[in-house]
Amino acid sequence: MNKNLITKIKNGYVAVCQKASAAVNSHSETQAQVALFTLGVVILAAGLATGAMAADDTGSGLVATYNDTRISNSVNMVLTYLEGSFGALIMVAAGIGAILSAAFGQYKAALGCLVVAIGAFILRSFLGTFFNDVNIKA
Repeated sequence: MNKNLITKIKNGYVAVCQKASAAVNSHSETQAQVALFTLGVVILAAGLATGAMAADDTGSGLVATYNDTRISNSVNMVLTYLEGSFGALIMVAAGIGAILSAAFGQYKAALGCLVVAIGAFILRSFLGTFFNDVNIKA
C-alpha cells in the first residue's frame, strides 16, 4: 500500500514537472494570452490600489493639489468653437453626410454621422454630467 502511494506521488510529480517544462520551453498562443491577461489584471489592480490610496486623508502624503486653469481654459476654448459657428458647420456637414449615406444605403455611416452631429451639439452637457466642470465657464 505504501509503495503504491509513493509510486502515485512520484508519477504525479513527474507529470507536473513535465507539463511545467513544456509550458516554459514551448509557448502556445493560449499561454501567451493567459500571461498577457494576468499581466493586465496585475497592472489594473496596482493602478486601482494606487487610486484608492490617493484619496487617503490620514496624512500619508499621497494627497496632491494642482492648478487646472490652463486645462479649463483650453477646454472652454474648444467648447466655445464647437458651440459657435464651427460647431454649426460640423453639424450641417454631418447632417448632410447622414442624409447622403442613408440615401445610398450606408446606414452604419449615416448613424455615425448622426452621432457626430448630435455630439457636437451636446458635448458641454456630457462634460458637465461625467466630469468635474467647476472651472469651465458655461
